[in-house]
Amino acid sequence: MKTRQLGQQGPFVSAIGLGCMGMSDFYTTGVDEPEAIATLHRALELGVTLFDTADMYGPYTNEELLGRALRGKREGICLASKFGLVRSDDPHARGVNGRPEYVRQSVEGSLRRLGTDYLDLYYQHRIDPQVPVEETVGAMAELVRAGKVRHIGICEASAETIRRAHGVHPLAAVQSEYSLWSRDPEHNDVLETCRRLGIAFVAYSPLGRGFLTGELKSPDDFAADDYRRFSPRFQADNFNRNLALVDRVKSMVASKGISASQLALAWVLAQGEHVIPIPGTKQRKYLESNVAAAAVALSAAELGQLDEIFGAEGVVAGERYGAQTMSLLNG
Repeated sequence: MKTRQLGQQGPFVSAIGLGCMGMSDFYTTGVDEPEAIATLHRALELGVTLFDTADMYGPYTNEELLGRALRGKREGICLASKFGLVRSDDPHARGVNGRPEYVRQSVEGSLRRLGTDYLDLYYQHRIDPQVPVEETVGAMAELVRAGKVRHIGICEASAETIRRAHGVHPLAAVQSEYSLWSRDPEHNDVLETCRRLGIAFVAYSPLGRGFLTGELKSPDDFAADDYRRFSPRFQADNFNRNLALVDRVKSMVASKGISASQLALAWVLAQGEHVIPIPGTKQRKYLESNVAAAAVALSAAELGQLDEIFGAEGVVAGERYGAQTMSLLNG
């Protein structure tokens, strides 16, 4: 497995990490824990070292799952978790909390559930507009000094917020959604800001929540409680318009003898040595396909063709999230 570095002082991790959220939450009814654990163990065998979770996944159950699966296998793993997104009884509502006392409280819960004495990487999941980022990051820096956290990061933050946070304590990573059909980090200067400051950019949902795999054909493919049923990009006319974009890469996929997923991940990897995608999966067969994308090379002409299809602002139909969740982005 090729490696990339988290920040300027952080560890080298696998160039493709593993997003673990879907093993416990959001995408389907029920949890296949034996397969999820087998997938985590297979990831280790394949050289994956970056594992991404959060306290709100489940909530809490995803961290507990990783704690069980990775018990006795901690050495050499980069374990990343997040705090700051707060769930309520409404499954589609989110609150945020960046108060220093909440930071200290949250890390203790994550450490206990994950069965570890420290986190390699701890993110603020969303920026709290009521708390200056300097205060939140200051509390996170205290965790570093106490040895509970090795490195820190923030998620879905604006370029200005990244600069402010980095001025308090060096950020190892910024995590935001980024893929062929989610190009905001290019347009809002976040990707370039990370490059200039020597911060790793961790791309979540690099397969467009499964859309870029080419395997989804209808909104009816989703379980009744699947998050994507409520996502604007997956609804009604937006679904069909976006499906037409994915159909346009079929010839490229066929000519290279790879899958659509591998093409999408290879594109993300090609956007800079500081970019690390963390595709999520809960099945070994998809994990193995995703990891193989690290060996796929795209020519300048192929990259240009993909940009022609997906690159223009407005070409993708629908927002990434509903209005309430969109309001928490780019803080």
